[in-house]
Amino acid sequence: MTSISRPKYLLAEVSGGQAHLLAAIALVLVLVAAAFDLYCLIDLIRARSVHYLPKIAWAIVIVAVSAPVGGLVYLFLGKDRGGGSAVPE
Repeated sequence: MTSISRPKYLLAEVSGGQAHLLAAIALVLVLVAAAFDLYCLIDLIRARSVHYLPKIAWAIVIVAVSAPVGGLVYLFLGKDRGGGSAVPE
């Protein structure tokens, strides 16, 4: 049986300090993605109208589709830019 040769950079192990740094970066990215989804949900709630789908469907898209893709799809396709927010001025 022949062995598959792998590049050395794939075989390198992550040291303890690098593992903590990678974990911190991952945590920050998860928090940013969650904050973005929350922003999109709040914007959806405050919107007077949306395009293409009902609000509940957009909420499902924002939450269920991989972050930040669901929120981006809502902002580019679903958000009604002319309607403004539900908060009176």
